[in-house]
Amino acid sequence: MAMRIREALPLIAVLLGSAAISRAQMALPIDGAKLFSDYCTACHGAKGSGNGPMTPALKTKVPDLTLIAKRNGGTFPTDQVQAVISGEKPTGLSHGTREMPVWGPIFSSDISDRDYGKLRVYNVTKYLESLQKK
Repeated sequence: MAMRIREALPLIAVLLGSAAISRAQMALPIDGAKLFSDYCTACHGAKGSGNGPMTPALKTKVPDLTLIAKRNGGTFPTDQVQAVISGEKPTGLSHGTREMPVWGPIFSSDISDRDYGKLRVYNVTKYLESLQKK
């Protein structure tokens, strides 16, 4: 009996570890609108128009994110937007450096997060696309 328990311990440890990682991942939102609300509205405003409560304290004018497609000839540049959110495309000092954008690692993939960073970036991008003015 004791031998069977010892043989099962590694499996039990793996299962418990997987459950802990899953709970940690579930605690972080992946819904685009929720992510935007949590991480972007302070500067970009609730509707993405660039009028968040932090704008008076900023040195750079916050862009109206509802006009991204309009500024791009009527086409929403999904890849460019994702690159800005993930920190792959430099935006000056407004979003911080690639190593540490102002919102931290939430929109990047690290070892414990796997592809959830990419999913969050995609979901926020799709949410921004839904905000575009015609």
